[in-house]
Amino acid sequence: MVKSRFGHLQINIHPENVGFYKDLFSFLGWDVIYDNPNMVGVGIASGESLWFGKGIKDLANDYDGIGVNHIAINVETQGMVDETVAYLQAHGVPALFETPRHRPEFSMGEGMTYYQVMFESPDRILFEVVYIGAKA
Repeated sequence: MVKSRFGHLQINIHPENVGFYKDLFSFLGWDVIYDNPNMVGVGIASGESLWFGKGIKDLANDYDGIGVNHIAINVETQGMVDETVAYLQAHGVPALFETPRHRPEFSMGEGMTYYQVMFESPDRILFEVVYIGAKA
């Protein structure tokens, strides 16, 4: 059996939105590992990375169609989800799907929670920031 782990994901965007991703992921504690006007790469210490770069075709993303639905970023506390909500509000990014909220159907049992906020980027990439753990 081959042993593997997640490496990176490239997400095609409009280049004028590079700053949105750079700022968002800096706020979320990711390091900027590559930065130019057409692409930004962000990563975490364990080596995983996301790359946001200029798309070749000018097609609208539809997260409810075939392909990736959303990208989830786990945080360490329920309060960090709320901090993300405040960040999004300050940057004019609305929360979607009646979030932030607890999702008991996804929690891992009594006293636990799945607490999330969902939002989309200027390129209609759907993101989730989620805390999974003991309910505060």
